[in-house]
Amino acid sequence: MDTIYALSSGNPPAGIAVVRVSGPAAGYALAALAGSLPDARRASARKLKDNAGNILDDALVLWLPGPGTATGEDIAELHLHGGRAVVAAVESALGEQDGLRRANPGEFTRRAFANGRIDLAEAEGLGDLLTAETELQRRSAMALAGGALSRKAEEWRETVLQLSAQVEASLDFSDEDDVAALPEAFTTRAEALAEELSEWLQRPRAEKLHEGYRVVLAGPPNAGKSMLFNALLDDEAAIVAPTAGTTRDVLERSVSIGGVPFSFVDTAGLRNESSDAIENIGIERARKQADLADLVLWLGEEGHGPDGAWEVDAKSDTPDLARKKAPTLRVSALTGEGINLLRDKLIQQARGAMPAPGAVALNARQYTIIAEARDALSGIGGEFDSLLIGERLRLCRLAFDRLLGRTSTENMLDALFGRFCIGK
Repeated sequence: MDTIYALSSGNPPAGIAVVRVSGPAAGYALAALAGSLPDARRASARKLKDNAGNILDDALVLWLPGPGTATGEDIAELHLHGGRAVVAAVESALGEQDGLRRANPGEFTRRAFANGRIDLAEAEGLGDLLTAETELQRRSAMALAGGALSRKAEEWRETVLQLSAQVEASLDFSDEDDVAALPEAFTTRAEALAEELSEWLQRPRAEKLHEGYRVVLAGPPNAGKSMLFNALLDDEAAIVAPTAGTTRDVLERSVSIGGVPFSFVDTAGLRNESSDAIENIGIERARKQADLADLVLWLGEEGHGPDGAWEVDAKSDTPDLARKKAPTLRVSALTGEGINLLRDKLIQQARGAMPAPGAVALNARQYTIIAEARDALSGIGGEFDSLLIGERLRLCRLAFDRLLGRTSTENMLDALFGRFCIGK
């Protein structure tokens, strides 16, 4: 196997740059640069030199022999001064050594997975952690990367193994293949596990964390949608003008408010018809966006918005404007009145639809696999043949193996680890 190296810290310039080397030749590479191999797991100050004896940097080096390392292999770490020229010179010296090559994106983590240091669910959590932009995303990713789902999956798998053992015993010691030979609590235990899996499937999904809580601003032309959109974003993202039909297309922006990810969508003013073909296209798109929304802020005539929409009186600063009788909120994007209260209510609403802070949120792959396991278990109560019950339990066990990456295709692994940066 090749020995790989890469910059594993942020792009220079920086105070410190960490170059990591992993693989069977990591010790030889470190000794070649540092003059000798330092004591294991103790930071040592060394002058790093290239093959010609030129000093590259005064650095701290670490020698971490495997298998008890992040990748399960021998690892060397070079803690350098974080200038671009220093990093480039050290990487060049490493590249000149036999058996060393630059790492591919996610290759360190892929080796950790291949060597059993982490499972697939933990690797997915680490990938989510690297792309986390909000506090909710970070805490959910930390739970997944820390093994919360993996530990639960191991518990589920152990239960299935115990149930399978009971089925095997019934087949070995009974002349009749029926569930009467199984312990009385067998079906109850299988149904209880299926119910637990169903509860996990009912949790808010990871996609909502990444896409954000989708809030669509809708209403007729000149209702104040674009001004409110800008006020919520605290940015002049949308063009605001007194001319009706200024907004002709969907304008979407993602933002974090109070650690919660949101996607705010400004739409064209809704009216029955327009002589402008382009505006009519925008109106149709606006209607479609309302259907996709987690929440619609309705700025039009009271009672005419979509079901579940919040009635917003958006121009409370305009005294001669007709008021809504029972709005969710009265706001003014011009003066700022009610904007902070609207943000607070949106945060509260979104948190209810998001995974709880620190809870594992299932991604599409994990959801599909757990659903397959649940479906296999749910059918056990209607089976009268122990062989068929055993087959259902086998399918369930295989699903949990796939969940943790014990049976995974190379294409799926390529897609996952390709999300990572080169030094991870």
